[in-house]
Amino acid sequence: MLQIVNLTYRVGGRVLFDRASLALPTGHRAGLIGRNGSGKSTLLRLIVGDGHADGGDIQLPNRWRVALVAQDAPDGPESLLDTVLAADRERTDLLAEAETATDPHRIGDIHTRLADKAAHRAPARAASILAGLGFDEAAQAGSCHSLSGGWRMRVALAATLFAEPDLLLLDEPTNHLDLEATLWLESYLKTYPGTVLMVSHDRDLLNRAVNRIVSVEDCKLVSYSGGYDDFERIRSERLEHQASARTKQLLQRRHMQSYIDRFRYKASKARQAQSRLKALARMAPIAAVSEDRTVAFNFPDADALPSPLIAIERASVGYGAERPILDNLNLSLDDDDRIALLGANGNGKSTLMRLLAGRLKVASGELRRSAKLRIGYFAQHQAEELDLDATPLMHLERLSSLVTIERQRAQLARFGIGAQLVESRVSTLSGGEKARLLFALMSRNAPHLLLLDEPTNHLDVDARQALAQAINDFSGAVVLISHDPHLIELTTERLWLVSEGGCQPFDGDLDDYRALLLGKRRSQSATAEPTAPSPNRRDGRRAAAQARAALAPLRRAVTDTEAHLTKLQAQRVALQSRLADQGLYDQPPEKVTALRMSLAQLEKEIAAAEASWFAAQKAIETANA
Repeated sequence: MLQIVNLTYRVGGRVLFDRASLALPTGHRAGLIGRNGSGKSTLLRLIVGDGHADGGDIQLPNRWRVALVAQDAPDGPESLLDTVLAADRERTDLLAEAETATDPHRIGDIHTRLADKAAHRAPARAASILAGLGFDEAAQAGSCHSLSGGWRMRVALAATLFAEPDLLLLDEPTNHLDLEATLWLESYLKTYPGTVLMVSHDRDLLNRAVNRIVSVEDCKLVSYSGGYDDFERIRSERLEHQASARTKQLLQRRHMQSYIDRFRYKASKARQAQSRLKALARMAPIAAVSEDRTVAFNFPDADALPSPLIAIERASVGYGAERPILDNLNLSLDDDDRIALLGANGNGKSTLMRLLAGRLKVASGELRRSAKLRIGYFAQHQAEELDLDATPLMHLERLSSLVTIERQRAQLARFGIGAQLVESRVSTLSGGEKARLLFALMSRNAPHLLLLDEPTNHLDVDARQALAQAINDFSGAVVLISHDPHLIELTTERLWLVSEGGCQPFDGDLDDYRALLLGKRRSQSATAEPTAPSPNRRDGRRAAAQARAALAPLRRAVTDTEAHLTKLQAQRVALQSRLADQGLYDQPPEKVTALRMSLAQLEKEIAAAEASWFAAQKAIETANA
């Protein structure tokens, strides 16, 4: 069992953990969650002994092997398979000793231990893990030299999984994975034989692969049974109960204080008043519910354009004189499409995204796009291109057609970059804040089409939910690449499968795609056909698209009414302020009467606007029910 007892840890004077405790039983798989910067990664490093706590203790069984995926990606001449096999140091040492041992008893012990470890199955197991993470047989025979940093981190993950430590520590393991590898990891962790503590913001992974959620809350570690959905429900109920108990306590304290104030100096009641005073002092106040919710995202809506926005016929695309990455593309993108691109990394999803964004031209064939089309493109490595010495406001000033400083600040505020961040250097921003800056930059001109290539890598669970809501509220078209199945299921209605040098509509949902991947792995066949969905699924997706189109005017009505209400309420505040001015009543009474009549008329307009807002909101909620 992993036991954390009264852990206290500070960084630069800031307290990350204050007498935090946790007991994680053997064999449990826990997801570690919390706000960015709350100390999740720090806790994993403390568990492996990288750093010293300011107080408390971390206790592990003496014989437990603990492993955290190495931050330094492997980079040696050995093959990927040999790199992974070397992660089991005991096996490696035993095999080396078996080559030189001469004592018959020791040789017997070595072979007995190798048999106990099923060492003969190790190469097949290592190859299976590498295949699950996206390395085919040819890649497994190659070295890490030719791999990018992301692919090398996959090798590091494979090595850690192969070693099968008693306590497996994972820090955002899906950040370097595509959807296919993420789905494989999910199924692998569900049957992992040891104990797992995993930092992740992937909601589906936290629902499917763990049986406990550990939340960093107010410098404490709070444990919840079940997956992420269970955590949200239980925590919501607890906070609701806490808020109710606080309200009752405040009423009780107010009543007791009233009695004390009334009778403490009255001789006949002094004793009772003093008794209540002591009881009041002993009453521990219940803390107010404080939910540090993430900011909402808001993509601006553009004017409507006729479909198709983009039409591609018999096209091929690649880089330079090399063989095309994608060939014979025949695709059409309409103004209300919500499409997710499926396919393993390296198959051409990002290439197709660059083609749609206008960053690449077709090598052959034809691509037609609407003349007035505006595109917002979020590239997964775009954060690396930000000027670290500039501020968010400076970035927007360089790129934007928003001429006034107020409009520039308003655009940044759409994505939670408020007054405290707009003048900060980009180098001081967190990964999530940089991602929000990129959202603000890409949508500055109110695009008709959003192209989002892995937009969630640095977003926590709540921020991902806010992004999903913003995508669903957006009135234009969306094309999405993501390793987060939850985001895909929430925001997209069509799937395109990029594989074998082409791109075809995938006539199914993510469950069908999971079944397809599982079937391929079981049959070892590269020619398995996509599983055909039931007609009900097709009808469901078609109905969802029609429903979203029908709701678009209602959503616009809600937005317009909210803006109108804001103006009316500001006018009401101004009128009320004037009427509260005592100097006003020294002026002719007709002026006071006119102001009061204006306020009464304004109240009627506000009531009418609120009624319109409630009607539109209720219609949306009814349609979504």
